[in-house]
Parts: sequence; structure tokens; C-alpha cells
Amino acid sequence: MLIITRKEGESFLIGDDIEITITKVADGNVKIGIEAPKEMLILRKELYKEVENENRNSAKFDLSLLKVLKK
Repeated sequence: MLIITRKEGESFLIGDDIEITITKVADGNVKIGIEAPKEMLILRKELYKEVENENRNSAKFDLSLLKVLKK
């Protein structure tokens, strides 16, 4: 993991086309702005994990059904 220290108003680049800017720091919170190509999907990690878990749960099924189909 790369740790970068930035102050409000400062930014950093990821590759050639993604810029992360620190827009506000207050009360233990940091607000960031992200400039990236429109086709790039950007999700909060907790939302990504929620979708991942939902997909995993919906993919589960009763294995005994396969035994019935096998007969």
C-alpha cells in the first residue's frame, strides 16, 4: 500500500488519466474529488463489497438439486 500525504487543495495522479484532489479536511473527515474517464467505474469499497456479497449469495443454490438432475 502506498501512503501519500496531501494537504487541502493538493492532488496526485494515478496513471495518465486519473487525478485525486483533496478538497476539504475537517473534523476527522476528508473530502476528495476524482477526475477520471467516464467509462471508469468508481465505487466506495463498502458498496463494492455489498454488491460482491449479494452476487455471491444469489449464486448459491441447493446442491441436492444437481443429484436429482443427474438421475
